[in-house]
Amino acid sequence: MPQEFGGDAAWEVVLAELAERREEFHAQSYVPPDFVGRLKELGLFRASTPARFGGEPMPPPEFLRRVERISAVDGSTGWVAGFGSAGTYLACLPVDTQAELYADGPDLVYGGAMFPVNPVTPTERGYLVKGRWRFASGCMAADVLSVGIPGDADGDNRPRAAMLRPEQVEIVQNWDVTGMRASGSFDVVVDGVEVPREWTFIRGGGASVDEPLYHYPTIGYQAQVHAAVGLGVAQAALDFAAQAGSRTGVTGAPPLADRAYYRTGYAQAVASMRSARAFYYELAEEVWAAVAAGREVTDEQNALVRLSASHLAATAAQVVHEVCGISGTATIDNGHPLQRMRQDSQVPALHAFLMPSMYDAAGAVLLGQPPTVPGFR
Repeated sequence: MPQEFGGDAAWEVVLAELAERREEFHAQSYVPPDFVGRLKELGLFRASTPARFGGEPMPPPEFLRRVERISAVDGSTGWVAGFGSAGTYLACLPVDTQAELYADGPDLVYGGAMFPVNPVTPTERGYLVKGRWRFASGCMAADVLSVGIPGDADGDNRPRAAMLRPEQVEIVQNWDVTGMRASGSFDVVVDGVEVPREWTFIRGGGASVDEPLYHYPTIGYQAQVHAAVGLGVAQAALDFAAQAGSRTGVTGAPPLADRAYYRTGYAQAVASMRSARAFYYELAEEVWAAVAAGREVTDEQNALVRLSASHLAATAAQVVHEVCGISGTATIDNGHPLQRMRQDSQVPALHAFLMPSMYDAAGAVLLGQPPTVPGFR
C-alpha cells in the first residue's frame, strides 16, 4: 500500500534517485518501468482512479504541485508522471469496462497516441484497428495504451481513443529529440487488432463515474498538467541562476551577480514566473472548490483555466530563454544544465492544448463569443 501520496521523506528519496538517474533516462530516451514503479509507490498513478475502484482521487491543485516538483528535477520524468491524471480520460469508459480495467489494482499507467487518426474497419463488436501513431509518451512503462481512430455521430464526430494492452502494440523506439528526450514518446504500431466499442472513448466526453474529480474540466486539466512541467523546469532554471550569480567567467570579469544586467534580468524573470504561477494555481483552486461544492464549472471558468495554463507554459519557456541569455556563453555547451532546461521548457508551450491559439479561444469565450478552436471545453 503506498504511503498517503508519499510523505516528505518518501518524496525526497525518490527525487534524489531521479537526480542520480536522469542521465540514464535521457541516454535511453525513456523513463524505465522500475522508476515508474517508484512513482506508483508515491500514489501518483492512483491519483485519478475512481474511488469506487480503489483509487484515491487527488485534488487537481495538489497533483499539479507534485508534477511541478518532479519536473524541477527532470522535465521528462515530470511529463511521464503527469499521466497519473489520465484516469479523468478513462472515466468516460463504461463502468463495466473500468471495473475490468482496474481489476488488478488502482495503480494504472496509461499511455496515449492520438494522432494521426487512422481509419478503421467496423466489425460487429467494434473496430479493427491498424496503423501507426506518434507521440506515445510513457509507453515503455504503460499498463494500457490507446490510439486515435475516427469519430462518429454519437460523439459529434470527435476522434475516439481505442484501448489496447501492451502486448497488442509494437513500440518503435524512434524518439530522437532535444526537448523532453526521456519522455519515451515513441511511435506505436497496431496490426489488425479488434477493439470492442466499449473499450473506446472520446477525450473530454462525459464521465460514467459520478465523483467530484470527473466534473473538473477534463481537457483543461490535461493542459494544466503539461503546463506544470514547464513550470517545474523554469523554477529549476531560476534556482540555477541564483546559485550561478557568484560565478566568474574565463575573462576575469566580475561575478554575474555584480552585473546590473544580470540582477535586472533575474528579477524580471522571477516576477514573470511568480505572477504566471499565481494566476495558474488561483484558477485551479477556484475551479476545484466549485466542483467539490457540487457546482457546475462555467464556460468562463473553463476559459480561464485554459488561459492560465497556456500563459504559464509560454511564460516558463520565455523565462528559461531569458535566463540563458543573461548567463553567458557557457550555456551553449551541450552539457550545460541550462541547455537541457531550455530545450525541455519549449515542449509544453508547443503542445496542442497550450499553443498560442488558446489565447484567441479564451478571449472569445471571455468576450461572450463561441470558442475559436474545437474541443476547447
